[in-house]
Amino acid sequence: MWREAVRFRAAGRELYGEVLLPPQAGDLSGREVLVFLHEGLGSVGQWRDFPAVLSSRTGLPALVYDRWGYGRSEFCPAPRPITYLHDEALLSLPEVLDRFSISRPVFIGHSDGGSIALIFAGSFPERAAGVITEAAHVFVEEVTLEGIRKAVAAFATTDLRSRLARYHPDKVDAVFRGWSETWLDPAFRSWNIESFLGGIRCPVLAVQGTGDPYGTPGQVEAIVRGCGGRARGLMVEDCGHIPHHEAREAVTAAVGDFIASLRDP
Repeated sequence: MWREAVRFRAAGRELYGEVLLPPQAGDLSGREVLVFLHEGLGSVGQWRDFPAVLSSRTGLPALVYDRWGYGRSEFCPAPRPITYLHDEALLSLPEVLDRFSISRPVFIGHSDGGSIALIFAGSFPERAAGVITEAAHVFVEEVTLEGIRKAVAAFATTDLRSRLARYHPDKVDAVFRGWSETWLDPAFRSWNIESFLGGIRCPVLAVQGTGDPYGTPGQVEAIVRGCGGRARGLMVEDCGHIPHHEAREAVTAAVGDFIASLRDP
């Protein structure tokens, strides 16, 4: 697996990413490319080896990158605007794809990253080849807010801060505040992206753990019901908010099969 670290600009910000090329994959143009979009506290490093494993399994090149304010990308002060997920999907992500000449992205979006992928695919239906979401949200639930409140307490009283600091060393407080304070802002309670789903024309796989503390199966049901193209849900038993780590074998197999189906004649 060939790996290259890259620094680039999108929406006026300097971002960090990694390009993965399995043997005989060529470059990123003219074919499907796996584009990984991390969660609200995530980064390139927190995906661990999952992108490389999936790239090797499918034979497709991959792009993994830190969004603005995360990991090794440019600092973003807290609080974030209520529109931050829309801004990522509609302003930054198109420029990221153009920067790498990616014409057929297959998105693997975790949590916030899944919501960003859905907004993008519903807004630019001709540009998305496929969408896989893990623990994505399309509306705000009380269980989500309660899970965030518990995370706020853990950040203040446990080793959560030091664990996140390994990935966001110079910006861990801004990362956490930008996520938690935005979601807990009363103005965010009405956030809803279901109106974007009808515009999605590419196939969609919506994955969620049955024990996810940040969302109910209603999120997956809404995605499958609302998408304008082919969509199916996958509820993973005995799994929480991070299916690609907590149920690695099952999720890798399901996602690999879904991607293979995109390439069938």
